Amino acid sequence: MKFLGYLQTLGKALMLPIATLPVAALLLRLGQPDLLSIPFMAAAGGAIFDQLPLLFGLGIAVGLARDDAGAAALAGAVGYFVLTGAAVTINEDLNLSFFGGIIAGIIAGHSYNRFQGVRLPEYLGFFGGKRLVPIMTGLFCLLAAFVVGYIWPYVQQGIDAFGHEVANSGSVGQFAYGVLNRALIPVGLHHVLNSLFWFGLDECIKVSYEAAGSLHNVCLAPALAQSLSVGGAVPGINGGEITQIATEVTRGDLNRFFAGDPTAGVFMAGFFPVMMFGLPAAALAMILAAPEGNRARAAGLLLSVALTSFLTGITEPLEFTFMFLAPLLYGLHALLTGLSLVAANWLGTLHGFGFSAGMFDLILNWGLATHPWRLLALGLVTGVVYFCLFYMLIRTLNLATPGREPEAVVSFTEPDAHQADDTDAFIAALGGAENLEHIDACITRLRLTVADSGLVNEQALRALGARGVVHLGDHGLQVVLGARAETLAAALRKRKK
Repeated sequence: MKFLGYLQTLGKALMLPIATLPVAALLLRLGQPDLLSIPFMAAAGGAIFDQLPLLFGLGIAVGLARDDAGAAALAGAVGYFVLTGAAVTINEDLNLSFFGGIIAGIIAGHSYNRFQGVRLPEYLGFFGGKRLVPIMTGLFCLLAAFVVGYIWPYVQQGIDAFGHEVANSGSVGQFAYGVLNRALIPVGLHHVLNSLFWFGLDECIKVSYEAAGSLHNVCLAPALAQSLSVGGAVPGINGGEITQIATEVTRGDLNRFFAGDPTAGVFMAGFFPVMMFGLPAAALAMILAAPEGNRARAAGLLLSVALTSFLTGITEPLEFTFMFLAPLLYGLHALLTGLSLVAANWLGTLHGFGFSAGMFDLILNWGLATHPWRLLALGLVTGVVYFCLFYMLIRTLNLATPGREPEAVVSFTEPDAHQADDTDAFIAALGGAENLEHIDACITRLRLTVADSGLVNEQALRALGARGVVHLGDHGLQVVLGARAETLAAALRKRKK
């Protein structure tokens, strides 16, 4: 369970660099010729994608550091430069991509936790404490570079083989990924899985070209891109003249999609029907399946999170309303997500997102997608399937969804405004300030380490607006709250001091 807890912590840390993707995608997309046609805006967004490995090093270091310290971020940057620069001298063909950032970030985060309080002799005192962290990170990353320089080609071959196996397995691989993506959400490990597929699966080289007086990008297979030259023609594009060929490869389904790879989006498109249509339809089914006297209460809980899912693709607040009350429905939801990925690819649809598969990303990236209108038709079918199956199973099996469980009034009442901001009430529900050993948060969850999980009052947390509570071992705890999780975490840390 300690290993599971560590992976959960790493998954949380991954969210910090991933959170930069919405602004990168927005700038890159709006700057394209088919929208605002502002080259410097597109270049700004592209620069973020180009530096994503470094951002992983910075973000993961901060995410793993005990107090989110800026010194850890600096150490992450130092570690990344040392690791990648030294490793390439051993093997000039080495390309760690975002894995280099992950390795450097992990080393930097743990170096901060170990060395930020170290005191050196007085004559070396300037280099003690937090100033020691980048130094030690650089030394550890130098050692890591020596090891990585020799073994990483074999690791990369294994990753590539896995990626090709998944990609070549077609529907089986797409289905398995979709199911695992949802199945890992309860323990917060889906970000680890997503990072492999979105940032590490397959590769291409970005080629910039001019056509009809505008600049464009396309991402081609490395062997093809390396056979081209500046000033030459772009294969398959009439009138396109190459202006620049990237020196580094672009990896991952998400990165390749925004770089212009016409084959990318395989592991993203199928989420749009589920998040925009399927889950909102499931919410409607749960509302109508509730007893008439409880429908207003269930609607008050479910409609807002259903709208959040539709617009932004943030689904956890909605999923946690039935994940533990009716596990059968959540298992069905995971299977339907896998089938949606299969169906989207069977229809020849490729789409992508900078944040998640909601309406905002659907519209914003419409021009980069392949047959995106088919996702709308698939979404309508998905919504009908979700509604019918959820409603039938809830009524037939008498499942305890919101409004139908015995403690509906206590567990699923929307908090008053003053309750939502009542930090003291949360502290009391979590067993008191002395019970909180570590406080952290991601986009939708409080991620806590508690001294005694038996002191946590789950009913009180739900009454304060928690959508779900997940126990990880004896001391790990996650409280699903939605978008206010990070704000509350900051308030809890301040109050605990």
